[in-house]
Amino acid sequence: MDDQNRGGNGGDDDSYVLEDTGGSIEDIEHEMEVAAQEADSTLSRRHKMPAPEEEAPLQKENLDLKDRYLRTLADFENFRKRSEREKSDFFKYALGGLLRELLPVLDNFDRALDHAGEGDDFHRGVLLIYKQLFDTLTKHGLRPIDQANVPFDPKIHEAVVSEQDPSVPSHTVVAVLQKGYFLHDRLLRPAMVKVAVGGPEEPR
Repeated sequence: MDDQNRGGNGGDDDSYVLEDTGGSIEDIEHEMEVAAQEADSTLSRRHKMPAPEEEAPLQKENLDLKDRYLRTLADFENFRKRSEREKSDFFKYALGGLLRELLPVLDNFDRALDHAGEGDDFHRGVLLIYKQLFDTLTKHGLRPIDQANVPFDPKIHEAVVSEQDPSVPSHTVVAVLQKGYFLHDRLLRPAMVKVAVGGPEEPR
């Protein structure tokens, strides 16, 4: 009967049936922790201490691994900072293409205001629209280059006209013919200017 019962339960599979001792989960976890500590202690005792002649290569390998770790850590930190900077620059200058296409619209506003009779209703209406648009763009980092009577700077100015004027230092911007613009600190377009020549040279 016993043999038949064992056969009905799968024969040798009875060897994998665990006895229920009635212990709690906490008891089982404690036993597992104790067993793990004993196993770790046994492995530690069995571990062979390196011979003196083996210590130097191991120390060198340890130093090499530490050096590689520190270099990798530094590379990762540099990558993280570069990624943050590139992300910040992307959002900062993302409107550059759109603003560059809007610059001719601002130029047309400037021309309309120059030719409209100052003080009449048309001039006031155009000025209000222009100011509304310009204020919105400046909130996003647009800055005009529109100063006259300053030294010519080839980084931000494009000289399209020159005139003899000995009353001012040579290479002075005497008129801005078309405004230039920055987006934050990046040049979108240089200003087209008239430059005086023939005057005294500015000391450098």
